Amino acid sequence: MAFEQARALGFIYALAMFFILAYLWHTKRWTRRIGWVILLVTLAFGFLIFSPIMPWQFQSLILGDARAVGGPLVVAAVGLIVMLALSFLFGRFYCGYLCPVGAAQELASLAPISKIKVTNKVWPGAIRWIFFILFIGAAYFFSFGLLRLFGIRDFFLLLLSAGFFIFLVIIAISLFLYRPFCRFICPFGALVSIPAMGSLFKIRRTDACISCGKCEKACPTNEAKSGDLKGECYLCHRCLDVCPTQGALEYRRAGAAEGKEGTK
Repeated sequence: MAFEQARALGFIYALAMFFILAYLWHTKRWTRRIGWVILLVTLAFGFLIFSPIMPWQFQSLILGDARAVGGPLVVAAVGLIVMLALSFLFGRFYCGYLCPVGAAQELASLAPISKIKVTNKVWPGAIRWIFFILFIGAAYFFSFGLLRLFGIRDFFLLLLSAGFFIFLVIIAISLFLYRPFCRFICPFGALVSIPAMGSLFKIRRTDACISCGKCEKACPTNEAKSGDLKGECYLCHRCLDVCPTQGALEYRRAGAAEGKEGTK
C-alpha cells in the first residue's frame, strides 16, 4: 500500500475513536489512563503513517494536492466535513485526542512544570483567525502552504530540517503553555471551534455545582466559567478531576437531565 493511501487508515482510526470516546465519556467509563493510551496511539499513527493530521489534510485540500491527501480531493473534503460534523455532535475529541499534532502537545503539557495561563480568550482567537486568513491567502495567491513553515511533516517523518526543530520548539513551549499550536496557529482548529461552540454533547454544570471555582482554575483554556461556549474545550478532563462535588459537572447533551441547565 502506498504511503499516501495508508493515511486512510488514520482517518478510519479517528472516525472510530470519535464514537468510542463519546461513549466512554457519556457512560463515565473514561479514565486518565485510557486517555494517555489513546494519546500515545495517536502519536504513533502520526509517526508511522503521518495521519490522521487534519490540519495538513486541510492545507493539502486548499492547495489542490490530491497526492498529499492520499486520494481524490472530494473524498478529503468529505472527511473534513465529517470531522466538523462530529465535533458539532460530541465536542473537540479530534483536537483533544485524535490529532497527532495535538497529542504531542497534550503529552508535553502533562509534565509537572508550572504553566503560563492565558486568561484572555479574545487575542488568542484573533491571532489564530488572522493566521487563518493568511493561510488561505498564501494558498490561493501563491500556492504555498504556511503550515510547512512549522515543520509538522518533517517532525513526524523524522526529517532533520529547520522545520523539524521549529516544531520541536513548539513542543518545548507546550511544557509551559497549553497547546500553543492548537490555540494560536492551527487553521483547522479555528474551523472546529465554530461547531464546538454549539456541540450537542459537552461538559455542563448541574444543580449540584457549589460554585467553588476549582474547575475554572484548573481549565487550561479558560473555558470553565458558567456560560462559556466551550469552543476551546479540548475535553482534557481537568475540570472534572478537581471538582469536589459528584455530579456537579457532567458530559451530556442539553436537556438530558432535570435541573438547571448551563454550560460548564
